[in-house]
Amino acid sequence: MDFIDFTLLSFLDGSSLLNILIAAAGLGMVIFFHELGHFLVAKWCDVNVERFSIGFGQPILARKWGETEYWLSWIPFGGYVKMLGQDDMDPGQMTDDEVAEDPRSYSAKSVPQRMAIISAGVIMNIITGFLFFVIAFSSGVETTDRVVGNVEVGMPGWTNGLRMGDTITSINGRVVENFEDILRGTALSRGAIRLEGFHEDDSKFDITLTPAKEGIVRQIGLRPNNSTTVHTFAKPEEFSIKLPGTATADVDFQPGDTIESVNGTAIEDYTQLVDVLHETAAETLDVGVRRKGKSAETVHLKVPPQQFVGFGMRMWIGKVEAVRKDSPAEKAGLKVGDQIAKIIEDGVEAGTTDGGEDALETAHDPFRLTEYFSERAGKEVTVVVSREVKGGSPEEVELKIVPESRPAWSEPPLSPASLLSIPSIGVGYNLMHSVYSVDEGSVAAEHGIQKRDQLLKITLKQKEGAKPDRIGEKSYAIEIRENNVAYAFWLIQEFGRSRSVEFEIKRADGEKPVIVQMDPQPIEGWYMPTVRGLVLTSEMTTQSADSLQGAIGMAGRYTVTSMEDIYLTLRGLIMGSISHKGLSGPLRIAGMAFGFADLGIGHFLRFLGLISINLAVINFLPIPVLDGGHMVFLIWEGILRRKPPERVVNFAHLVGFVLILSMMGFVMYQDVVSMWIS
Repeated sequence: MDFIDFTLLSFLDGSSLLNILIAAAGLGMVIFFHELGHFLVAKWCDVNVERFSIGFGQPILARKWGETEYWLSWIPFGGYVKMLGQDDMDPGQMTDDEVAEDPRSYSAKSVPQRMAIISAGVIMNIITGFLFFVIAFSSGVETTDRVVGNVEVGMPGWTNGLRMGDTITSINGRVVENFEDILRGTALSRGAIRLEGFHEDDSKFDITLTPAKEGIVRQIGLRPNNSTTVHTFAKPEEFSIKLPGTATADVDFQPGDTIESVNGTAIEDYTQLVDVLHETAAETLDVGVRRKGKSAETVHLKVPPQQFVGFGMRMWIGKVEAVRKDSPAEKAGLKVGDQIAKIIEDGVEAGTTDGGEDALETAHDPFRLTEYFSERAGKEVTVVVSREVKGGSPEEVELKIVPESRPAWSEPPLSPASLLSIPSIGVGYNLMHSVYSVDEGSVAAEHGIQKRDQLLKITLKQKEGAKPDRIGEKSYAIEIRENNVAYAFWLIQEFGRSRSVEFEIKRADGEKPVIVQMDPQPIEGWYMPTVRGLVLTSEMTTQSADSLQGAIGMAGRYTVTSMEDIYLTLRGLIMGSISHKGLSGPLRIAGMAFGFADLGIGHFLRFLGLISINLAVINFLPIPVLDGGHMVFLIWEGILRRKPPERVVNFAHLVGFVLILSMMGFVMYQDVVSMWIS
C-alpha cells in the first residue's frame, strides 16, 4: 500500500547478535503496526484484502488464511497491504469501473471509508508511538543533561556569554529537558533564538542570538558538560578510560569511579573540578573516588602532575578572531582583527614587534598567553595591539585590560576550527602555521627546524605496543591550515605521549617539503590544569514519570514535539538551513536500532516511538504512492464528486515512484559513504 521512508535520523553502532535480533524485531513491529492499521480498517469496511506483506519483493515466508495472503518478504525497507481495487503497482485500478463494480473492492467504498483506510496506518503509528513513549518514560530514559560544557570559542554561544556550568531551561519558550533538546531546538530554528536559563551561581540569563550554519545544521557551539564519573566503555580493549602516557595511565582508576574529592576539597560537579584542577596543576593530587559496586568507603588515589609536551618551537600568533560580549577585552576596546603586539607590565615591555610583514613577535609563547592573563586576574594589564587602518599602515593601540578570574585552558581547542582562547579576558585567536622561533638544544633544533619554516601536515603515529587511545587509528593525519594549529597542538597534548609525531615541513628557503619525525618532550615547569588523561562520562539525567498519569502526560508532549520536529526538519531541508548530508537511510537506522537495543529498554522503546512518529509524518506527506498522496486524490474525488482521470493518477504515481526511489537511492548512498567510505 505504501513505501516506508526511514529518514531524518542518525547512526549509532551496535554489534551483538541479540541486539541485532531485538532491533530487527522492533523495526519490524513498527512496520507491522502501520500495515495492521490499514488491514483492520479495510476489513472493518468489508474490503477484500488480497495480501498483507512485511517487506517488499519475493516472500521468505508465505501463508494464506481465508482470502488473504500473509508474506514476510526479502527487502525489509517497508511493507504494504494489497486490496482489491488498490494497487500502487497498478494505479489504474483506482479508476477502473469494472473493478469498482465489485462491492468488496477498495474503489467501491465511499470516500470517507477510503479516507479511514488510508489514514489508519498513520493513526496506528501515532498511537503505538505514544504507547512506546509511555512505557519508556515509565521505566526511565537516561539522557544527557541540559548543563553546558565546553563552549566553542567564536561561536554564537561563546560570543554571547554562555559558559561551562550554565543550565539552559528553554529555547524560544519551549521547555528544555535535556541536551538533545538544545541541539534539536537550535538545528530546527529560523532566525534568532531566545535562550533562558541560569548560571552556576543561580543568577538567571535571557539571551537572544543567531545560530551559525556549521556543517549540516545550525549550531551555537555548545557541548554537554562532563560528569565526575569515569567512563565505562563497552569495548575496553579498544577504548581505554586512561589515555596512554598520561599522568593517570598507571593509577588504579576503575570504570564507574566517581570523583568525590581532590586534596580534601569536596567535588560537587565537573565545573568545580575544573576550577580545582586549575589551582593544583603543579601538585600531586589526592583524589578520593567512590568505587562502583563497593561500599560507601572512599578510595584515595595519588595522581602526579602532568606536564605539557612540545618540541621547542613557537608559532607566530595570528589576529584576534573573536571577542566575547561584555568581556574585559571588549570593555577595554579590543576588536576582531587586532593583533596582540606587546604586553607591558610595571612599565616593562614583555614583547616587541619587529615591523615585519609576516606577523607579531612576542616574548610570550602564544600557547601560554591564556595562563599569563589568568594568573593576573583582577590586575590591570597593558596590552598593545596592532590594528589595521584602512588605506594606511597598521597602528599600535594601547589598551588597559583587567582579566577576570577564569581558569586557563577551560576552553580548549577541541575541534579542527577551534580558536585558541584566553577565557579570563574573552578573546579567541588563531595561530599561523609558520615557525617563529626554535629553542636552542630542543628536539626541533636537533631535527633542523628553523624560523619561518611552515608546517604542512602533522601525523600522529601510534608507537609499537602502545595501548589503544580514543583516536582508534594507528596513523592520524591533519592537514595544517591557519585555523587548526591550536587543534593540532591540543591533539598532541592528549595523544602525543603514546605516539610519534611526523611533520611535513616546507623550508623557509623554498626547498621542497621534508618529513621530520619527533617525539614530543615534557616542558619543564608547565603543567596541564586538566583531568590528566582520565576519560569521564557526560553529565546525565533520567527522564522518568512517577505515575502512569505522569508518563501519559510526558508521552503526549513528546509525541507532539516529535511531530513538530519532523516538519521543522523538512522545512530546514527545503530552506537550506539543514544539509542533505544529515539524512540517513535504512542502513544507519538499523545501526541506530542496534545501539539503542544495547542501552536498555527505555532507550530502545523511545527510539521505536520516534521511528513510529517519523513513519506517520513522512507517510502522510502529499506525495503520490505514499498515504498522503492517496489522501490528496480522495480529497479531489470528495470535492469534485468524481474520480481523477486515469492518466493523471498514472502520471502522479510514476512521479511518486521516481521521487521515492531516488530518495531511497540517495539515502542509501549516504549510508554507505558515512559507514564505510568516510
